[in-house]
Amino acid sequence: MQEFFNWCEKNKTTVLPGSKLGKAINYTLKHQETFEHILLDGNLELSNNKAERAVKSLIMGRKNWLFSQSFRGATVSGFILSLIETAKRNGLDPEKYLNYLLQKLPNEEILDSETLEAYLPWQEKIQKNCK
Repeated sequence: MQEFFNWCEKNKTTVLPGSKLGKAINYTLKHQETFEHILLDGNLELSNNKAERAVKSLIMGRKNWLFSQSFRGATVSGFILSLIETAKRNGLDPEKYLNYLLQKLPNEEILDSETLEAYLPWQEKIQKNCK
């Protein structure tokens, strides 16, 4: 990996900066630290396509929120959409997940961050009950 970055550094002055190769080398060197983290940690993704697709549904819903009766209503719509998209990204059936939350959360005595963490879509118990 370091050999590649060294090659880029060595060759950045031998290519035209505006050429495709020149732009690629400059981009690589500018984002070297990020690339190193991504290549060293297999859990990180090089692409942000999933995030962009999730935001797309927010953009498409934006016009609908213009007709919310209140700011609070629009905010709650955003929260619900966020729950649905997060459930989808974690392989859950969004309807099952929302039903599960609506059945279980009202029975919790305390809704602190530790309690709520148990209901996050990637938790094993949620994965078993909401697929």
